[in-house]
Amino acid sequence: MAYLWTKLFHVLFVIAWMATVFYLPRFLVNLAEVGDQPAVRDRLALMGKRLYRFGHVMFGIAFVLGLTLWFHFDRSGPWLHAKLTVVLLVLAHFIITGRWLKRAAAGGKLPSPTTLRWFNEIPLLLAIGILWLVYFKPF
Repeated sequence: MAYLWTKLFHVLFVIAWMATVFYLPRFLVNLAEVGDQPAVRDRLALMGKRLYRFGHVMFGIAFVLGLTLWFHFDRSGPWLHAKLTVVLLVLAHFIITGRWLKRAAAGGKLPSPTTLRWFNEIPLLLAIGILWLVYFKPF
């Protein structure tokens, strides 16, 4: 029963983290399009900073619960190593987004809104890969 509760909360916190991963790039798009409106830029930067911090907390809890599933409940296999590799790619995307948010808050230049919109689609493709590995365990 402890395994199921741990898995339930792991999935819950992964969902919360992925929500931030999906939404943070939208702040970047809006920041890139805001133009010369400092009040709007400051508000978007603050909201992005708060969401990024929230995402860190959600990732940390999901990470601890994932380690518990892996080591305490011995859920492993080659599929898990592949999944963790893809999770690291999502984490890299999350970190890059956070750095771009900090740059934008400091008045730095961002990529074009079109580039940022494409950047926003990367986590969806990675999430599909993660779900495929988790559900089908192909190896």
